[in-house]
Amino acid sequence: CFNSGSSWNNCDFETNLCRVLPEFNLQPGWIRRNGRSGMGPPYFDHNGNESAYFLTLSSEMQSSSAALRTSVFLPTDEEHLCQIRFHYWVSQMSRTLMVGLQKLSEDTVTNIWQVSGELRNQWNINTITINSTEKFEVIFLGMVKTQRQGESVAIDDITFSEGC
Repeated sequence: CFNSGSSWNNCDFETNLCRVLPEFNLQPGWIRRNGRSGMGPPYFDHNGNESAYFLTLSSEMQSSSAALRTSVFLPTDEEHLCQIRFHYWVSQMSRTLMVGLQKLSEDTVTNIWQVSGELRNQWNINTITINSTEKFEVIFLGMVKTQRQGESVAIDDITFSEGC
């Protein structure tokens, strides 16, 4: 059900073009980089490629969190649930990655998934299924309690199913 061939449905961050994350270059706090950037871990993307790109939280973050917001998705129905699959890296306990759902009629963001740092430095994969009766946005929120060198939150290969 995942169509990875389409740039509409897949954000691998190899280029800046990622239509589902339209403001991705404007989001303070998230940066697009690869493992050779000299900015600490991860030193490779989820496929083990040092020169492939992914997103990480910037070490120069001004605030304790940085949001990455998708474009607005239409309501889902029983046949077309919205599934979002992504790879993530969260190192150390002072780092958290959260995925939230914001319905357009509400000001609040509902937390639908989150993970805090695991000491194993490795890429993990997760799939979230979203069911919403109204238009919505999805927000990836990286959070930092304390700034320490060599710790990071990273995201790679966000894939959106046809129901999104």
